[in-house]
Amino acid sequence: MATAIFVNLPVKDLQKSIQFFTQLGYTFNARFTDDKAGCMVISDTIYVMLLTEPFFKTFTNNGIADTSKHTECINCLSASSREEVDSIVAKAVAAGATTPKPPQDHGIMYGHSFLDLDGHHWEYMFMEPDSQN
Repeated sequence: MATAIFVNLPVKDLQKSIQFFTQLGYTFNARFTDDKAGCMVISDTIYVMLLTEPFFKTFTNNGIADTSKHTECINCLSASSREEVDSIVAKAVAAGATTPKPPQDHGIMYGHSFLDLDGHHWEYMFMEPDSQN
């Protein structure tokens, strides 16, 4: 069995977050989605659990990061082309996201990022196939 990853992120308004990511083309696993959590499917082994802040707090004794002042992490996902990178960021901005930086073009690697409705940092990047060897 392949190892799966479940990234857990606190959100202020679960329904708005689900609508936001649905506009980007993601789906949600209904078995693990309710009024406290939404299970966003990235791939067969990658999931993002969008948890209401009160529910998120039940999993940790630490406070929730203030994303207006701090970056808790950068969630970076690969894309199949530069056009796909630009397309997903454009969809995110149209759905209410902001872009913290302009696109980054490093020749063999191209990336762009956005901050979602809760300030979580998402980056999409494309790497030229020959550069991965």
